[in-house]
Amino acid sequence: MAMLSNLDLIRRVPLFSLLTADQAQSIADSVVKRRFKRGELIVEQGTKSNALFILLNGRARVLTADNRGREVILAVLQPGDYVGEMSLIDNEPHSATVRAEVQTDMLVLGRSDFARGLPEPSSLAYGILRGLVARLRNADRQIESLALLDVYGRVARTLLDMAEEEKGVKIIRGKVSRQDMAKVVGASREMVSRVMKDLEDKGVIETLENGSVVIKERLQHD
Repeated sequence: MAMLSNLDLIRRVPLFSLLTADQAQSIADSVVKRRFKRGELIVEQGTKSNALFILLNGRARVLTADNRGREVILAVLQPGDYVGEMSLIDNEPHSATVRAEVQTDMLVLGRSDFARGLPEPSSLAYGILRGLVARLRNADRQIESLALLDVYGRVARTLLDMAEEEKGVKIIRGKVSRQDMAKVVGASREMVSRVMKDLEDKGVIETLENGSVVIKERLQHD
């Protein structure tokens, strides 16, 4: 790797395959090479990113953990893969942690240099890009829920995700289908119905006459 220029390395990365010669040179002038030791933290769940990390060689593990330290692996990154783009695009914290699984060499592109390659914030393309990032974050949350939460936890998280805030109250407008909820949380309809009834009996949620569900403060803090 040491004998190759940044431009040579850039040309080997699929992410940059459609760049013009000038664009590729601009990226090559902006990136820095960095080596991560086995087990070293690359990005941390819950923090915001200041750079895009592109794997040149080695391997990295993408994982998420609950508040008890239980982990689930979301992906294993190989050469040519990259990480950190979601946080750079929507300026939200990382949805997962990434660690080097073996000694791993990366190209690092800073936030400002990355931003220059994005569409204008007012453009349709940028709006679509942010929408795709939101979908990826939801997918990560769903995988985490299925792997780490019990049915009660998955139902509670799904209710919170579905709710809209109105005058300080979280509410799900319209009837909540137990069958659809069961498909989302990966449980039977009967189990979801039991959980929903239990939440109602405990005063955690309230089902209105029109089928809408009001989420009480207790569920939001549990």
